[in-house]
Amino acid sequence: MADVKSFQDLDAWKVCREVRQAVFKLAKTFPAEEKYRLIDQLVRASRSPAANLAEGYGRFHYRENAQFCRQARGSLYETIDHLSVTLECGYIDQSAFDQADEMIQRAIKVVNGFIRYLSGRSSENKGKKKG
Repeated sequence: MADVKSFQDLDAWKVCREVRQAVFKLAKTFPAEEKYRLIDQLVRASRSPAANLAEGYGRFHYRENAQFCRQARGSLYETIDHLSVTLECGYIDQSAFDQADEMIQRAIKVVNGFIRYLSGRSSENKGKKKG
């Protein structure tokens, strides 16, 4: 973490950004009638993880940051659910779903690792006295 000067340096943010970009590209291929329904929900869910990581980074407290990371993780799972709807509707095939799911599962693992890191830092600081 020594090289982290901004939320944009976080590996968790970078993988969530990749998810966001991939989902946006995929959503462009969906029917126009889904623009204000499924596309909107899917794109919003895919944008949320990186945004939550950025907001958490700005909080400067490990516990609060970890809470935003958990929200980011929840949005990644929400994105998978919306993608399963696109599969059910026939807007994507199984291969495209599997590829997106694999990317999101990787992002979840990286976010989980960041949560573990933050939780460890929070525990370390609990034992220190201010003074």
